Amino acid sequence: MDINDRDSGERDGDVWSVRSVELPVESRAARFYPATDLADAFSIRLPDDATTDPEQLARFLFAQQPPWIDGLMKVRDALVAGFGIKTSGQLKAAPVTERHPRVGIFRIYETHAHEVLLGEDDKHLDFRLSVLTQPAQAQRGRRLVLSTVVHCHNLLGRGYITLIAPFHRRVVRATLTHAARRGWPAQQAG
Repeated sequence: MDINDRDSGERDGDVWSVRSVELPVESRAARFYPATDLADAFSIRLPDDATTDPEQLARFLFAQQPPWIDGLMKVRDALVAGFGIKTSGQLKAAPVTERHPRVGIFRIYETHAHEVLLGEDDKHLDFRLSVLTQPAQAQRGRRLVLSTVVHCHNLLGRGYITLIAPFHRRVVRATLTHAARRGWPAQQAG
């Protein structure tokens, strides 16, 4: 196991196991904000034949999440609407531009060979979500790492992130596991 792994739950060959890991140093998310109010990263093994295109993986991850996440988002939207926080409906309806295309509710800020940086800015907080592919190392296969960093602007943002952090971590883990069970998109030949 990698020294940066926080959980030891992954068994060799268990391709559905999600591990909590340190923010990857090579990730742009790790250095996006000078200070963060939330920073976490979760990793899952990618099969050898899976694509390493981070944008394709991001689209796959967020295209079909477990159904309970949609229900949780509806509850979240009902609770935050009165505070002027953007709802998932508002985020989905946000204009798609050439400069900032979208993946589901997330705006794409940067695209690189091994990482796509998604996120959103709002009056209470800004966040970035990294979808990063890592090559195989030693006895580890290729990895997909989903990292989140949040920078709060005010008390509303800090209160919000405190309340949703436990749900956020469960959603990330469930999203990765659900994608692995569905079967990752394959690498394109050529």
